[in-house]
Amino acid sequence: MAKARRRLLTVAHSYVVALNRRLAHEMALVGKDDWEVTAAAPRWFEGDFGPILLEPMEGERSRLIGVSALGSKHIHLFAYGAELSALMKSGFDLVHAWEEPYIVAGGQIAHLCPERARLVFATFQNLDKNHPIPFKWIERYCLERAAGFVAFGQTITDTLTQKAIYRARPHRVIPLGVDLEHFRPDCARGAAVRLELGFSDPGPPVVGFLGRFVEEKGVALLMSALEEIATPWRALFVGSGPLAPVLQKWAARFSDRVRIASAVPHAEVPRYLNAMDLLCAPSQTTPRWREQLGRMLLEGFASGVPIIASDSGEIPNVMGDAGVIVGEKDHAAWRAQIERMIGDSAARVEWAKRGRARAEDLFAWSTVARRHLQFFQELCDARR
Repeated sequence: MAKARRRLLTVAHSYVVALNRRLAHEMALVGKDDWEVTAAAPRWFEGDFGPILLEPMEGERSRLIGVSALGSKHIHLFAYGAELSALMKSGFDLVHAWEEPYIVAGGQIAHLCPERARLVFATFQNLDKNHPIPFKWIERYCLERAAGFVAFGQTITDTLTQKAIYRARPHRVIPLGVDLEHFRPDCARGAAVRLELGFSDPGPPVVGFLGRFVEEKGVALLMSALEEIATPWRALFVGSGPLAPVLQKWAARFSDRVRIASAVPHAEVPRYLNAMDLLCAPSQTTPRWREQLGRMLLEGFASGVPIIASDSGEIPNVMGDAGVIVGEKDHAAWRAQIERMIGDSAARVEWAKRGRARAEDLFAWSTVARRHLQFFQELCDARR
């Protein structure tokens, strides 16, 4: 007689974007014999650049349920509609809430979660915050109800376990994953992108940046460091953000060797990474932000691009020994390391190999999904 599968519900407003449901999809794949996975996602959500309709995913293995989301312009205050309440009553063994436990939606999930189900929160909190009322009340309520939590990085665990209520809960550090087939070394793709950008091949190494054009991502530091480098270089900035006009004005001074690619769909990001000889992630810690993970690092590793990154937040833990770490405020070191790397093709090849190996060992989606399910299994078994 076949063993009954446990039922898992994973809820996240970010699941409105198909890419972000990869975790649910992979948990359904690797846990097919033991878990039945359902993902609940908003049918519509207000994103940073406008409303997002629930995106389809080809071949999606987890069951997808669309629910309404109310007040989604305000992430701390939005709530799910009545459909989530009805869904919660359909008999799940574990509810995985990819919502911060201090926001209204997190408190709502904790309130709706049936007593028999184990509740696990996922969190990116890596700053010690004293939340104002009522959010600190919501956080306490959620943690008192939770069986455990998943931290997406070691700095998150280090921060949260300073509080007794987090320290008392079982927890695991599990990063996000990366698609090793979509993001992979591909010289032909890179050459095609350089041609599209008007870069000649061969030519000087291309120094790349991928992310938001904002102060905390270190755009200004990278521009300044490049200005001081005498070794021939080219640069490719992929992203968008409020510093775009500043970046465009700077790029105009180097029109023959700087390119800016804005509004690049995520499906096209691997092509642009392949066009880079070096990826720089000069994230800058501010009083209200430090790097929580750095998805560009995972994608760069998988794409076989050598990386230089700052020591902000979680970056050193993500990088390990597979990339070059530079002090986030050490301008001279940034200039020197970039210059050294663009002048040493053998070193770039070696760092690229290390990065790809790290992606395969730690960040493959199947590995990340399996670690989640192992933790969930432990929590369910502990209740027997």
